[in-house]
Amino acid sequence: MKIAITGSLASGKTSATKLLSKGKYPIFNADNVVKQLYSQISFIKKVKKKFELNKNRNIKQAIKKEILRNNIKLHKIEKLIHPFVRSKMYSFLKKNRKYKYLFFEIPLLVESNIQKKFDITIFVTSEKNKRLIRFKKKGGSKRLFNILDKRQLSPKKKRAKCHYTVVNNSSLKVLKKQLLNIMSKYD
Repeated sequence: MKIAITGSLASGKTSATKLLSKGKYPIFNADNVVKQLYSQISFIKKVKKKFELNKNRNIKQAIKKEILRNNIKLHKIEKLIHPFVRSKMYSFLKKNRKYKYLFFEIPLLVESNIQKKFDITIFVTSEKNKRLIRFKKKGGSKRLFNILDKRQLSPKKKRAKCHYTVVNNSSLKVLKKQLLNIMSKYD
């Protein structure tokens, strides 16, 4: 069973995915795949050439700065990233077919229009102010949060395209209870 977890920026997708997998089932994390991509020399060269970034500094930080300056439109960088992520997702699926459950943490699931590829889709939502606090704790800025948050579909639109919605405004205990209620229908 392929279970996708999606949600708005800093809504608690990673926590939800870890709680669901219980450390027993494989997790595909799209954000981690993107981090791997940023460490590949061929990708770094492609990005530097495409966006004329000739400085020898952290490419991810350079991209963030350019996004904040509005010199790089997010969709342009996504065109480079998304095919790679999708390829890795299919490899993950092929490699882990033997498991009863496979979990996929994909922030832009609905925006990429791939939700129908999964048996269950769970939308994790949280109040915007709580998400901003979480984002800043991880080193992000309010301005970058707002740019990235605007890039995503509204929670209402995402919710409409997913099977389930969990609200993550409280504790991990409450989140876990909501998730276990969903999974109990499939055990």
